[in-house]
Amino acid sequence: MSKICLIGVGRMGEPICTRLVAAGHHVHAYDIRPERREAILACGARYADTALVAATSAEVLITVLPGPAEAAAAVDDSVLAALAPGAIWIDMTSNTAADARAGWDRAVAHGVATLEAPIGGSPKDAAEGRLRLYTGGDTVHLERCRPLLDVLSDRVTHMGGHGTGYTTKLLVNLLWFTHAVATAETLLIGHRAGIDLTSLTRALAGGPASSAFMHDHLPGLLTGDYLTGFGLDRIVDQLTAITSQAERLGSPHPLAAAVRALHQEALESYGPAGGELAAVALLEELAGLRLRLPS
Repeated sequence: MSKICLIGVGRMGEPICTRLVAAGHHVHAYDIRPERREAILACGARYADTALVAATSAEVLITVLPGPAEAAAAVDDSVLAALAPGAIWIDMTSNTAADARAGWDRAVAHGVATLEAPIGGSPKDAAEGRLRLYTGGDTVHLERCRPLLDVLSDRVTHMGGHGTGYTTKLLVNLLWFTHAVATAETLLIGHRAGIDLTSLTRALAGGPASSAFMHDHLPGLLTGDYLTGFGLDRIVDQLTAITSQAERLGSPHPLAAAVRALHQEALESYGPAGGELAAVALLEELAGLRLRLPS
């Protein structure tokens, strides 16, 4: 059992907190929003009114935050200094190597080890311990944390050194959003051409161009579910981060740039709360046609 400081108890952090407590860990949790206090207590964790209080003498620091800016703001020198000697920081934020580097350097200066483990999956996956974790960092640190990570995930994949886990998560998201808009565009063309939508979706899902998106999320879209639990502004941030990285690397990325531009247009049309399939809604609006199966 470990004393864990958990910073960030939102849609993903809450079920993570619950599982850590259920596994017997002593979790001291903090969220910048005071109204999360009752949710933290309901998880069985100790509520801390500051990150510093939560971090005091903790052996493990876990951050589950919306993005790089929040992670950088939450973990300052005082938080790192308050951790127990030999502590480790596991960042589960959708971060980038460039944004995380200053935090890594501060952690090293305080004798704190670091491991990145950005999350793939939903709150339901988190509650069931079925998250996908793309880890980056020293294998020694990964093996040290594996028993704890196994409480949360049935798919812990080590991608390499620092930065590789963050980049893998961004690439996975890029490909998922590409599949989503490509599938919607294909269906809109086929539907406009007079093909029955039920027959078309069955043919695509059973053919060589099938994808996890078609099997896992397209059925929901066809009933009007645009997956609004995650903000469109965060999606654009992530797509911008990976296309910017491609630019720095000199890697061609015309398709990624087009996907990012479409989501930017959706953000300008619908605002930050549009959801993960807001770009699909924009395509439907431009086509004057909704992708819906008959009820």
